[in-house]
Amino acid sequence: MADVARRAKVSRALVSIVFRNEPGASRESRERVWQAAKELGYRPNSSARQLRRARSKHLGVIYTMTHGLDADLVEALYPAAEEAGFSIALGAITATRSWRRAAEELLEFRCEAIIVIAPEDDPAGFVEVSAASPVIAVGRRIAGIDSVHIDDHAGSRLAVDHLVELGHSKIVHVDGGSQPGAAGRRQGYLDAMSAHGLERFAHVLPGDYSEVSGAHAGSALLESDVDCTAVVTANDRMAVGLISRLTGAGLRVPKDISVVGTDNSALARMSHLDLTSVSQCVPALATHVVELAIGRIDGSMAAAAEVTVDPELVVRTSTASPRAGS
Repeated sequence: MADVARRAKVSRALVSIVFRNEPGASRESRERVWQAAKELGYRPNSSARQLRRARSKHLGVIYTMTHGLDADLVEALYPAAEEAGFSIALGAITATRSWRRAAEELLEFRCEAIIVIAPEDDPAGFVEVSAASPVIAVGRRIAGIDSVHIDDHAGSRLAVDHLVELGHSKIVHVDGGSQPGAAGRRQGYLDAMSAHGLERFAHVLPGDYSEVSGAHAGSALLESDVDCTAVVTANDRMAVGLISRLTGAGLRVPKDISVVGTDNSALARMSHLDLTSVSQCVPALATHVVELAIGRIDGSMAAAAEVTVDPELVVRTSTASPRAGS
């Protein structure tokens, strides 16, 4: 099948759709696939097709090697899937391995549904893969695809409300750019600052969910005339980079500046950071993801579903009241 896909210049998922005579491929694509199969002398095996249609009880999970939350969610998916009688098969995304490639391999493994954690914005790719298997997106809304995510807007409001209750008003946000959930977190911060009458102190620094961008944001704060006593980052990894840069310059957290992260990942729980963070409530996310996957597999769902989970704020020692006169 891989040879046919290369010859026809299409994905293996699309070849699988054509060979199974399922919807999701254009007439032109079907003709190219069958022509490539003919040229290569490839004949789809009927017994293999029948085997592929049999229940495998596998759920495929596509995750990245860089997002701190992914490991927590993968860990939570195992018991949620096992309770429903399914096993988990993993497909990693790396700098040289796309999510489509991971999806193709999971389909070859006969996974009955594909769960994509923090997916990239690739509508065409999702349509193609979902024609071969149900797809559940975690952390990003994709038109026509089932999705599960926290209320990112509410998460940032929780962070700002907490800081305001401590007495902060000069609160800065480190943005996540185009990463999943970043837009909602940014708007939640801006709306919360407005709700507290603090629009004049609102300031957003660019980031991309990496520790490096968090460190850059820390440098930008140190080199600018922005007056702030607290920072809300769009994820925990940026908080780590930010704190490293600020403490390296002699500032103390939380005595000189308070920091709130987002994700409540393993990083936030490390004793030397003890980071206050917005929790994505991973067990609840995992339960909803598996429920959606099974509902789609069993055919009990019609239109694409979107499940929103309420976040929680986990308060640790990285936040405190601002110094007098700050």
